[in-house]
Amino acid sequence: MNLLNLHHRPVRHTLLARTSNLRRRHTTVARPLSSPHESVDLPKAPVHRIRGLVVDCETRRVAVGGQQLKLTCMEFELLAHLVANRRRVYSREQLMALVWQQTAVGDMRTVDVHIARLRRKLGPGHRALIRTVRQVGYAFEPSATAGPRP
Repeated sequence: MNLLNLHHRPVRHTLLARTSNLRRRHTTVARPLSSPHESVDLPKAPVHRIRGLVVDCETRRVAVGGQQLKLTCMEFELLAHLVANRRRVYSREQLMALVWQQTAVGDMRTVDVHIARLRRKLGPGHRALIRTVRQVGYAFEPSATAGPRP
């Protein structure tokens, strides 16, 4: 197309042609399902079960002894991350980056407060599952036994 032809064409027609070309190039073509009841197999989110604690990442539900807990979004994300990476110790800075997706700036009490709330909601039989590693951070320890808090 030369500049002379572009000048004589109506502007609206040119814009419509360009936008339809862009849409056509950037639209992905979905494979049609062979039947309306056929489903696409998506990977299932894991369900973690540890000593009566159930963390269902697909439905974003947590239950202890069959009783569903009411967790905030960040409490769930923190617990799910720790449970998925059992026994791995995370610093407060790492948890801020991985769970909150923020760089650690200033006070790390946010992590400590969320851990305290999680432990309270988990109850006395399961709060020891979240282990404090002094001057480092936290880890999820499935073999931890419930006992009195130090």
